[in-house]
Amino acid sequence: MPSKRLFLSALSLGVVLGLAACGNANPAAQSTGDASGEIQGDKDYFRGKTVTFIVATAPGGGYDTYGRLIARYMQEYLPGSRFIVRNIPGAGQIIGANTIYVSKADGLTIGTFNTGLIYAQILQQEGVQFDLGNMSWVGKMAEEGRSLAISSLSGFQSVDDLRNAPQPIVLSAAGIGSASYIETRIMAQVMDLDIQIVTGFDGNETQLSMMRGELNGVLGAASSNMDFVNRGDGKFLVSIAGARSALPGVPQVREFVTAPTDLQLLNLVETMAELGRLAAGPPDIPPHILLALRDAFNTALHDPDLLADAEQLLIPITAGTGEEVEGKVRMLLDQPPEVVDLLRMASQGP
Repeated sequence: MPSKRLFLSALSLGVVLGLAACGNANPAAQSTGDASGEIQGDKDYFRGKTVTFIVATAPGGGYDTYGRLIARYMQEYLPGSRFIVRNIPGAGQIIGANTIYVSKADGLTIGTFNTGLIYAQILQQEGVQFDLGNMSWVGKMAEEGRSLAISSLSGFQSVDDLRNAPQPIVLSAAGIGSASYIETRIMAQVMDLDIQIVTGFDGNETQLSMMRGELNGVLGAASSNMDFVNRGDGKFLVSIAGARSALPGVPQVREFVTAPTDLQLLNLVETMAELGRLAAGPPDIPPHILLALRDAFNTALHDPDLLADAEQLLIPITAGTGEEVEGKVRMLLDQPPEVVDLLRMASQGP
């Protein structure tokens, strides 16, 4: 196994790695069925094959870090395989998700993208070619609420400061209609904040802009900005999160909300947070191949070495199965008309 130092360095540089196969993984079922007819994972199928793991963002951000970490370890649990990571950013991660969706259903192309693409499908946004309800879900890597990271240069120290801001709070988002845009608008609406959203940010660009004083903050997964906060460049002021992903000492948005419709929106965002850092392939991957991918994914996320690497990288791991993800995604896609209308309003530009 390569040293952690080399691995972590490669992650930080965003280098696309062609990872050599390792042969020390645990043995796994090699057949596609047993005497009872039950489908079993066929890990031997991947021997000598290359799996492309698509990350729907530019190198260097949180999704890239998670993608490279899981790809490295999944390779070990699919003996004889080789994983490469391919970054396909654009259109609020829609391009990367489309690429995964239209790939050949042979189990050799999987990837990760923002859970917020559920919004894109609900709202039938332009450019969406995928149907998340039909994708071959491999699992999830984390469970993270949305936390508002505010730059130390902004002068904001508390929620009261935000609510009494003398001028608009300048926050970043990937683009109009993106998940970050929608959730930032939802936060502002339910908390009655005066904000200005600047779009077009991806990867580490937001943090650099906050350090230059161009932006006041960003709403996103805490792990994406944990190092920024730990360095003293900012702090988390408020979160939209369930009990399991709440940050200690950081107030929750729902503490400041009473309107039923606002609480409906918060419930949606909090449920989305339970499905952090998803992994999926195109529809109709054969069951025995999908089962092998799911098993390698889940086993990798419980590997002590992976967990140690994740701790060094300051990224939380909360494994979830493909079956669990599939059920929750389909549930989230089935929203009542009143929630869809509220999401549509939040997705539109000012």
